[in-house]
Amino acid sequence: MFERPHGGERAVLVRLLFDGAEDPQESAEFQQLAAAAGAERVAFITGRRSAPDSRLFAGSGKAAEISDAAQQGDAKLVIFDHALSPSQERNLEAFLQCRVIDRTGLILDIFAQRARSFEGKLQVELAQLRHLSTRLVRGWTHLERQRGGIGLRGPGETQLETDRRLLADRIRQIRLRLDRVEKQREQGRRARRKANLPTVSVVGYTNAGKSTLFNTLTQSAVYAADQLFATLDPTLRRLDLPGAEPVILADTVGFISRLPHELVAAFRATLRETCEARLLLHVIDASHPDRNAVIDEVEAVLAEIGAVEIPCLQVFNKIDLTDDPPRLERDSEGQARAVWLSAATGAGLDGLMTALTERLRGEAVHGWLCLPAAAARLRSRLFSLGAVVAEQHEPSGEWLIEVRTSLGNLDLLRRKEGLREEWVRSGLQSPAL
Repeated sequence: MFERPHGGERAVLVRLLFDGAEDPQESAEFQQLAAAAGAERVAFITGRRSAPDSRLFAGSGKAAEISDAAQQGDAKLVIFDHALSPSQERNLEAFLQCRVIDRTGLILDIFAQRARSFEGKLQVELAQLRHLSTRLVRGWTHLERQRGGIGLRGPGETQLETDRRLLADRIRQIRLRLDRVEKQREQGRRARRKANLPTVSVVGYTNAGKSTLFNTLTQSAVYAADQLFATLDPTLRRLDLPGAEPVILADTVGFISRLPHELVAAFRATLRETCEARLLLHVIDASHPDRNAVIDEVEAVLAEIGAVEIPCLQVFNKIDLTDDPPRLERDSEGQARAVWLSAATGAGLDGLMTALTERLRGEAVHGWLCLPAAAARLRSRLFSLGAVVAEQHEPSGEWLIEVRTSLGNLDLLRRKEGLREEWVRSGLQSPAL
C-alpha cells in the first residue's frame, strides 16, 4: 500500500456525467471550488456513464486515464465532483496511488480554511470528524482484518478501534462545547426578542455578493471577496431604517448546490438565525447565466433548515455587470417583492431601504405620550427599547414624548409596564407612517 502524503495541491479534477446534458456552470463552479481550496489543476477529466461503478465509481478504464493524467502532471491529489462512498475512495486510492477526496471533502476543506470564530471552527471540525468516521480504515489498511495463527492471536484491530473511540470522544466534546455556545446565542436572541428588535437575515448562493451588501448597509468591514465561501462565520449588526424601527441584520454562510447533509446539520445552530428571522433578504447574482436554477437551490436549502415559510424579499445584485436598471418591483397587491441593485456601486440601495421599511413597518406605530412624573420606570423602558424620537419636559412636571415603536412593544408596555390609555396624546393606535 502507498504511503499517504501529507500535502499536495497539484490535483486532477474529475467530473462525470450520468444523465442529461453537460452544464457549463456546474463545471465552472467545481473548478472554482477546487481553486478556492488552493488546488492547482493539472488536468480536468470528464466522461459519461450510465451509472457509477460500485468499485471504482468511474470504472477501470476511466480510472486508468485518471492515473495517467496524475502521473504526467505529478499530481498527488484527485478530486471528484461527486459523493464517493468510503469503499470507493479506498479502492480509488489503492488504484491511483494518491489521495482521493470527493465534493463533500472539498467543501469541508474550504470551510476549515475560512472558519475564524470559535464556534465556526468547532462546527467545521464536527462536520469533518463525522465525515471521517466512516473513512478511518483508509489510513490503517494493514489492520483491515484480524490475523490468525501462532503469535498473531490477540486484540486484532487495536489501533483502528482506538482511533474510533478517540474520534467518538472528540465528537462528544465538540457537541458539548457547541451546546454551551448555542446557550449563549440563545441569550442574545432572548434579549433581542425582549427588546422586540426584528432580525433580517441575508441569505443566498455563495458569491452572490451578500457580504458586500451587508457591509454597504451597515458600514461594516466583514471580509468580502470574489470567491466561493469568502466568509463563513455569521455576523450581526444593527441597521437603522428611515421611518421604521431598527433591525438586526444577519450575514450568513452562502449556500451551494449539493450542500453536504452533515454540513447543514453541523451548522444548524448558526443557521437558526435564519430560521428565526422576521424577513429574509435573498441575494441573487443578477449576472448569473442560470439564476433561476440558483434560486431553486437556495430555496431547497431553506426548506431543509425549516425557513421556507419566512417572508422573503429578493435582491438582484450585481446589475453593474448587466444591462438591468435599478428598480423596485411590486406584486399585484402593491407589496415590495424584488429589488434590483448593485452593492458595489450603490445603485438601487435607496429602493432596498424603501422596501425594507415597507415590509417591516406594518407593525410600526407612531404618536405622542404624556407621562406623569410618577411614570419614570415606563419612561426609562421606552428609552431602553429605542422607541423615543423626541422628548420635552413640561412645566407641570410631565414628559411629552414622541414615540415610534412596534405594535408588539406597545402591547408589552401596556401589559407589563403599566402604560395607560389616558397617557396617549395622539397616534399609537394603528400604523401611521
